[in-house]
Amino acid sequence: MAHVERVGRTLVRKGAIVDVYEDEMQLPNGKLEKWDFIHHRMGAAAVVPVLPDGKILLVRQYRPALERFAWELPAGCRDDVEEPTIVAAKRELLEETGYNCEDDDLTQLLSLKTTVAFTDEMVDVYLAMNVKKVAEQHLDPAEEITLKAWDLKELLEEIYAGRIQDGKTVAGVLAYFGKTKIEESRE
Repeated sequence: MAHVERVGRTLVRKGAIVDVYEDEMQLPNGKLEKWDFIHHRMGAAAVVPVLPDGKILLVRQYRPALERFAWELPAGCRDDVEEPTIVAAKRELLEETGYNCEDDDLTQLLSLKTTVAFTDEMVDVYLAMNVKKVAEQHLDPAEEITLKAWDLKELLEEIYAGRIQDGKTVAGVLAYFGKTKIEESRE
């Protein structure tokens, strides 16, 4: 198998959450190439919050990369690299939605790397069953988040129509759908 080796890394910009680097890579043919690399310092957690009636709660917020609002799973960065993602998941669910669940109803659904071509960003996606409203949203000053409860079928239609495109949301909803189908086949 051909070998690719990083022979240099230069910090281009240090950000609040991510650092941008230019990597110098030696290819199998000996040529050198410049590749972009984005290091995500914290890692993140997302939650598929399922209400007692089976609907899934999503948040709508503005995303500058899209230059529009987007429907997504509640999610956010860990407070520090040592914080377990399950702690971040519970916190973000409560802050962004005002909903919570019992500890036994929160389980890890999947772990993903968002874009392996140029970033090491990691997101653990959790399934929160039987979420209930327990508080008001506790938003950051720059956040404007609205909520909507969706039927799973409706969410799948939105994903396949390309109207919901956020990677963690697509992966989380499809993983939840797959999990429900596996559980149904066992019954």
